[in-house]
Amino acid sequence: MRRDIEDIYALSPMQQGMLFHSLYAPDSGVYCEQMTCVLKGALDTHAFEQAWQQVANRHSILRTSFVWEGLDEPLQVVAQHVDMPIAWHDWRGLPSTEQALQTAALLKDEQRHGFDLSAAPLMGVTMARCAEHEWQLIWSHHHLLLDGWSVPILLHEVMTLYEAIHLGRDITLPTARPYRDYIAWLQQQNLSEAETFWRTTLKGLTAPTRLAIDSLAGHTPGQAPAYAELETWLSQATTQSLQALAQQQQLTMNTLVQGAWALLLSRYSGEEDILFGATVSGRPAHLPGAESMVGLFINTLPVRVALPPHARLIPWLQQLQAQQAQLRQYEHCPLVQIQGWSEIPRGQPLFDSILVFENYPVSAESLDKGGLQITNVRSIEQTNYPLTVVAGPAQELMLKVAYDNRRFDPETIRRMLGV
Repeated sequence: MRRDIEDIYALSPMQQGMLFHSLYAPDSGVYCEQMTCVLKGALDTHAFEQAWQQVANRHSILRTSFVWEGLDEPLQVVAQHVDMPIAWHDWRGLPSTEQALQTAALLKDEQRHGFDLSAAPLMGVTMARCAEHEWQLIWSHHHLLLDGWSVPILLHEVMTLYEAIHLGRDITLPTARPYRDYIAWLQQQNLSEAETFWRTTLKGLTAPTRLAIDSLAGHTPGQAPAYAELETWLSQATTQSLQALAQQQQLTMNTLVQGAWALLLSRYSGEEDILFGATVSGRPAHLPGAESMVGLFINTLPVRVALPPHARLIPWLQQLQAQQAQLRQYEHCPLVQIQGWSEIPRGQPLFDSILVFENYPVSAESLDKGGLQITNVRSIEQTNYPLTVVAGPAQELMLKVAYDNRRFDPETIRRMLGV
């Protein structure tokens, strides 16, 4: 019996799904999340290491591993202490092209090796010095630990602690509410009302939306997925026009993106009743402090969109937004149960494409502390879905498609993105 255990408790439904897919395809890199950025300034390496260690000490989820063998249900195990791993490299003697190749090789190597899910910590940091006052940071973690909302919260804590340690100041951060509180909240929820909602919402749908561009029939069963991605940015002028339209019509940018994706899916499937997945933050309004908690809260839920031939655009978008507001009351429901409440036969997915709208609470500018500036922030993630669309609101709206290239041709994805 291990003596360094602080806590043991159940997984969330989303964690269970991710654990299953990670164990099913251990060499695929699925759900191995990576974030890269450039740090500019005179880095105090000792203070930087201490800051990461203190953040790991603060949050139980960062000291969590998973056990499943011989158990009816998997469990997550929190260690009392973990050593936060940081690897250091010096690339100052290499030309910038070679530094870029080294970064790409490190990212690919980490994706290939993944994590031993039974051994904490399921995260690590690599620091490569590219110039006297410039560092490449690679932060890798398994998605079982964190959602995208949590990442800037943790980075903000790291940089706040770094600044205090570097300057020799005492600092006390607010006590972190543990992830187990969210698991306890989930276990208290009654799903009977949610069942009625989802049965009504999905009534009459007997098959997922299939795209004519999907070459599913042509790929070899059991063949490991091979993911690629393509991204583009709308111009600042176009982004501002969309923001003005949304504000004028009391719509969100998320609604505009969902509407555009529904129209595109209709075009590529030939159907007027569309079903896709949307990732929601999943942070309960009735759980105090949920917006500042660190862990995996997201859920992926079905979005059903009807496209009547003669519908007017703005009323149709307003209806879509109202539908999403209603859905948020039931966003904690496990997807596997929603699948069971639908008329789509078990064994078939509810949807093959998901849409992720990234709208996080901490801005990149607020991370600049201790004389350091963070630039070129980039995230790399891989889901188990054949088609994942990510939208990132900023001065220029970022649109990214990650896809299984066994099933989708790169030129087709390029055409869908309009690039």
